[in-house]
Amino acid sequence: MSQNIVVISGGLGTPSTSGLLGRQLGESAVKELAAMGIQADLTVLELRDYAADITNNLLTGYAPPRLAEAIEAVRNAAGLIAVSPVFTASVSGLFKSFIDVLDPTSLDDKPMILAATGGSARHNLVVDYAMRPIFAYLRARIMPTAIFASPEDWGADQGHGALAERERRAGTELAQAIAGPNGTAARTQDLGDTRSIAPRVSETANPRDNMTSLPFEQLLANIQKG
Repeated sequence: MSQNIVVISGGLGTPSTSGLLGRQLGESAVKELAAMGIQADLTVLELRDYAADITNNLLTGYAPPRLAEAIEAVRNAAGLIAVSPVFTASVSGLFKSFIDVLDPTSLDDKPMILAATGGSARHNLVVDYAMRPIFAYLRARIMPTAIFASPEDWGADQGHGALAERERRAGTELAQAIAGPNGTAARTQDLGDTRSIAPRVSETANPRDNMTSLPFEQLLANIQKG
């Protein structure tokens, strides 16, 4: 069965760096899933195309058909990639408004990558301080690697620099989360209760050795004998 990865881009420009970053992250995850033998499709939702419908939904509580399709795509996605430009040290109003019209339960345990774009590397904490609390509240399963891209990241070394490396890492994490235990590398062997591996103290203790740690009951018996 084909899986669907949905990119939610809050960028306002045409073209949008947020949309570009989301697409590259999505393509990285799709490529990793293909290596696991899992087919995946990529859908990019440019929220600027839904701006009027999102506003009307907030005012009336009714989602027009086109917006309803986007909301349904998010609900049915195997994985999500959420990307917002930085506005006033937070996410864009359009991005937050779209999240507000979603069913609060639609992101429950949904694997997702958080990413942001900004005009300066000084805004790179926006992902952790503005975005992460929102999606943690909605109980999404947030991938460990978050992405922030500033203008200097969009250089001539596209596909080979630090940004590309983080995209590959985040894409791999999302792909593994989508694939589940059967699609990932061998897991660490479960050793069970390791307490059963070590010998009991009473089996190796020497009562005449002052440096030996003895069980409490035996220490108490020695005191009583004395």
